[in-house]
Amino acid sequence: MSRLKDRVAVITGGSQGIGAAYARSFTAEGAKVVIADVAPADNLIAEIEEVGGTAMFIETDVTNEAAVTKMATMAVDAFGRIDVLVNNAALWVNIPAKPILDIPKEEWDRVLDVNINGMFLCTKAVVPQMRAQGYGKIINISSGRALKGYTNLLHYDTSKGAVISFTRSIARELGDDGIRANTIAPGGIMTEAVLAHDVVRTHIAKGTATRAIKREQVPEDVVGACIFLASAESDFITGQVLAVDGGSAMN
Repeated sequence: MSRLKDRVAVITGGSQGIGAAYARSFTAEGAKVVIADVAPADNLIAEIEEVGGTAMFIETDVTNEAAVTKMATMAVDAFGRIDVLVNNAALWVNIPAKPILDIPKEEWDRVLDVNINGMFLCTKAVVPQMRAQGYGKIINISSGRALKGYTNLLHYDTSKGAVISFTRSIARELGDDGIRANTIAPGGIMTEAVLAHDVVRTHIAKGTATRAIKREQVPEDVVGACIFLASAESDFITGQVLAVDGGSAMN
């Protein structure tokens, strides 16, 4: 399959979990992928290259503007363009659930720094190249939690609500440049990090009952939506939120 043939995609937080699933699926569809993450991706790169895909890893702290700018420059130097940005990097599994009165300000700041400022900085870094091309796709990863309202993760839920507002505003701002921006809102996904965390795994498993499709969600359930939004098939779609959660949140 080649829906993304010769496109260049930057995937933040792409070394593991959902991000790694995006990277595998994008390269299988013909894209060249830049994995921007603080965690190494040696095994993933080797796996992709073994089946004929093209991917590179750039160590990137998305909260560091200089590092993000350097990453975008390196991506263009390596592949000549940036067609797709998937803003996937986020803090989530290791955030302890707690009510508002127990959330320290420094924890609040750290979650919003990664989940919102990281998205802002990465988008800002790729827009000049996308404008020069007259084309680009920005895919921001929110969460089904932002669509329904939950308790005890106020900082995370707030950040994922901001992803939706950011997407709509940036879609308006960049529409005349040929740049589309959309949001994917996944449900609770059984990534390797979740499976290794008993409390989070149990919490997500309980959410299965809220779905029209009553089974656990896995990373591969989200990749089709991401490929669609990255491809030419969605060129007349922008500013939208696509919930991929088995029919839990229905808008």
